[in-house]
Amino acid sequence: MALAPPGSQLAPLPSNLPFRLVSKTIGQGAYASIRKACPLDAPKPIIAIKFINKEHAFRQGRLTSKQLQMEITLHQHLGRHQNIIQCLGSGEDTLWHWIAMELADGGDLFDKIEADEGVGEDIAHFYFTQMINAVGYMHSRGIAHRDLKPENILLSGEGDLKLADFGLAALFKKDGKLRLCNTVCGSPPYIAPEIVSGRRSQRQDILDVGYEANICDVWSCGVVLFVLLVGNTPWDEPTMRSEEYKEYVETAGHTTDELWQTLPPEIISLLRGMLKLDPAARFGLDEVRTHPWFTRKNPYLTSAGRLANPVGMATQMLSSLRIDFSRDPTQSSQRGPSQDENAMDIDSAPRRSRANPENINPLSSTQPETPTADMPFDWERPACLPSHDGVSLSQPAAAHHRTHTQSQRVSGTPFLSQLPPGTQDALSQDPSMTQFTPTPSVPLSLTQVARKFKDVVPSYSLARFISPMDISLLVPLLAEALHKLGVPIPAYSDDQIEDWDTAGEASIRVKMADGRRQGLNGHIVIERVYYDGPMSDVRFVKASGDPLEWRRFFKNVVLCVADVVLRPG
Repeated sequence: MALAPPGSQLAPLPSNLPFRLVSKTIGQGAYASIRKACPLDAPKPIIAIKFINKEHAFRQGRLTSKQLQMEITLHQHLGRHQNIIQCLGSGEDTLWHWIAMELADGGDLFDKIEADEGVGEDIAHFYFTQMINAVGYMHSRGIAHRDLKPENILLSGEGDLKLADFGLAALFKKDGKLRLCNTVCGSPPYIAPEIVSGRRSQRQDILDVGYEANICDVWSCGVVLFVLLVGNTPWDEPTMRSEEYKEYVETAGHTTDELWQTLPPEIISLLRGMLKLDPAARFGLDEVRTHPWFTRKNPYLTSAGRLANPVGMATQMLSSLRIDFSRDPTQSSQRGPSQDENAMDIDSAPRRSRANPENINPLSSTQPETPTADMPFDWERPACLPSHDGVSLSQPAAAHHRTHTQSQRVSGTPFLSQLPPGTQDALSQDPSMTQFTPTPSVPLSLTQVARKFKDVVPSYSLARFISPMDISLLVPLLAEALHKLGVPIPAYSDDQIEDWDTAGEASIRVKMADGRRQGLNGHIVIERVYYDGPMSDVRFVKASGDPLEWRRFFKNVVLCVADVVLRPG
């Protein structure tokens, strides 16, 4: 078996898999990708397979096979819990480790939450309760997660929370004996202060004095609760370089920050307990569970800890997503990043220490690229979107003529009402269209037939839009938007533009720092689709980084190209 470039999607996957792959890539990280699979002799159940490229993991994340095996061992040790992604099996060959897991077919929780807005108190309480249940179960098994953040919180098709990604998990209790952890790990906005401020005299990623990993998980849960409620983190990092954190420390939690002012006293009481600087004084999970706000009644929560009204919750969450076209785009609606050059590392390699100044790379970079042999166009297309089956995308002359005709037919800002009736009917049922209406609402046709959460809010990302413009016109507009937002891209030739339009698909790679100087990586994928004629489907596919930061990025790009975004009306 020939070796392919590390991290390349062309690297041949294991040939002796005990299941059948049934999708292209549905998720991707620094050195891993995820696909759907099913049994060899049956169409169900559908599961998720995480493929980890060994060589790339070692070079990019400094992970050895022993460390990768530890992730698998700890994940399997957790067994079954309704709010934790279950590990179903694993294997390896010379190139890959693979992990078979339960499929979270509801997608990312925080992809469905509006940045800088958050969700209502009942929804926040529901998901916080499920997260505490999951973390409490992990701790009862002696395992701490150590990387609790929105990126690792998924949903089932019924809308229940599923905790994922145990690459940084650690055994903090064995045979009843507690052990301290020394590795510096986690994401700066969610990491506990004792990890960041600990003394490191030998190595930047190892503390001289260990920390209680389970108590650090409580801190992270507190930050996640804050994000659920307001759609933003309380600080960039728990150091005195962050003005918000500095005030929180100096006022003993009685900060004047406007985000805190929006929260009711009961929640602030719980947050202050979970976010105590002194680990010894910080709430444990028992204190969290007995807090009055945690024990409040919740109309969404069943006695078994599951979602009682999935369609109702999904409808409320979908109708809360909104892009305000009256606003101007900003480089980041999040608080500005720390100006200290020794701030934590941008999360371009998730397993590396974020507290190592040598890892800092404050520059943003974006590379537009077409699908080539080195970078195949391998992202899974959402099942509900038009298929290319039976349609040739390589008809240059005809495709150019049809696309320009479509573009010319819609003058000014494109609205559904300007399109043929058949196109209007098809696109009015697209859940992602609701975010572009002045007063978002969910079509009755969606909720009337819905039985599950995912029937209203799809598993795929809602960071997408439809445009009547063809690819050759859209790419320069998107490039201009990225430049305006401070994400530079190199010039491309007329031949590249021709290749994009001929292929009917293009991918602009995005690699940048978000508003908190954390890594934000993915692709802007443009594909020609057909609704009574050719149009362009523009999807923002996140590979790694914070989901809310990715949505902020998506919203700002949309505002920059607002005149070509198809809207209801």
